[in-house]
Amino acid sequence: MKRIESNQNALVKHWKKLVTLRKEREKSGEFIIEGFHLVEEALKNKEQILQIIVRDGVDLPLLWQTDDVQMVQVTETVAKEIAETEKSQGVFAHCKVNEPTEIETAGWRKVLLIDAVQDPGNIGTMIRTADAAGIDAVVLGKGCADAYNPKVMRSAQGSHFHIPVVRGDLDEWIDRLQDDGVKVFGTSLEEAVSYRDIHVTDSFALIVGNEGAGISPQLLAKTDQNVIIPILGKAESLNVAVATGILLYAFVK
Repeated sequence: MKRIESNQNALVKHWKKLVTLRKEREKSGEFIIEGFHLVEEALKNKEQILQIIVRDGVDLPLLWQTDDVQMVQVTETVAKEIAETEKSQGVFAHCKVNEPTEIETAGWRKVLLIDAVQDPGNIGTMIRTADAAGIDAVVLGKGCADAYNPKVMRSAQGSHFHIPVVRGDLDEWIDRLQDDGVKVFGTSLEEAVSYRDIHVTDSFALIVGNEGAGISPQLLAKTDQNVIIPILGKAESLNVAVATGILLYAFVK
């Protein structure tokens, strides 16, 4: 097992940048996860794991299949350097982003499109919900929080390893899906019908938008139909992640 004791080690500096800098994650196509649960989920897709990092004194579960995974032992000082949580469990994984092939993306028939949602917790919750609802993929448009932000990863609870999450131009994705016969539904307060009145087939795409501004008018103008969730009480609105969960489960057959 490789061992690293210095914060000045080049690999430790790279790990630190992956934790703190979006541009480093985007440039390298790599990211760091932290904690037993996330690393266990990553082990279900071992091809994404570059290294598992373990702090001195931390024992991994005996049932974990790590024989063909590179292991790196680090000191407590190094672990603190890359830990993002206040009370770290002392286990991390250095992973690479899974980039779907063009053939794989062509088969997507149930897609969640996210427009400019900025809160990492909301992004992670929507990825997790899409995973739970059996959605084929999540596409993050311009203005969204980074899919591999540590807060997004914690909120998604490992769903990044179950469902493709990609960045993309939502204009282009709408055109592509509609060309493939997939109906695209937007969420809007105007010119919209109740989601309960919608008949959804086995293929659909749902667009949800920014916490304050909603979906951009440019995207709404391209949808096949816009829907609304009626507010039955006195709340002004629903959280975007909650609304996404309601709609995805209503649409999935």
